[in-house]
Amino acid sequence: MEIKVRCKSIGDTQQVSEKFKKRDLIVIEESNPNYPQVLQFQATQDKVNLLDELREGDEVTIHFNLNGREFTKDGKTSVFNSLNIWKLDINKNSSGDTKPQYQAPLDVSNPNEDLDELPF
Repeated sequence: MEIKVRCKSIGDTQQVSEKFKKRDLIVIEESNPNYPQVLQFQATQDKVNLLDELREGDEVTIHFNLNGREFTKDGKTSVFNSLNIWKLDINKNSSGDTKPQYQAPLDVSNPNEDLDELPF
C-alpha cells in the first residue's frame, strides 16, 4: 500500500530489545481538508534509517504494510494494528522550496536606446 502525506513529527530510534529497534513517524493525511487524519507509522530494524533525511513539513509518499494481530490477556482479546514502512519517497520541493522559474535575461547594455524601435 502507499499513501501521500505531510510529516508532522519524527521520533527517535528506540532499541526495544537487543535484536529489535523501531522509530515512529506521525503524519497528516489531508485528502479531505475538513477532516485531516493524524496517523502513526513505524519503521523497524534497518528501515529506521529511511527517516533520517525526512523533515517536519515534508510531503512524502509512504509505502507500507498493514499488519494486525490479536492479543489475549486475562480472557480479554484485543486487536493491534501497525503501519510498517518499507519504502519512503520524499517529494522534492515540499518544504517550502520553490522551483526556479525561467525568466529571459533583460538586456540593459544600452540604457539610452529607444525601446520603441524594434530590430525587425
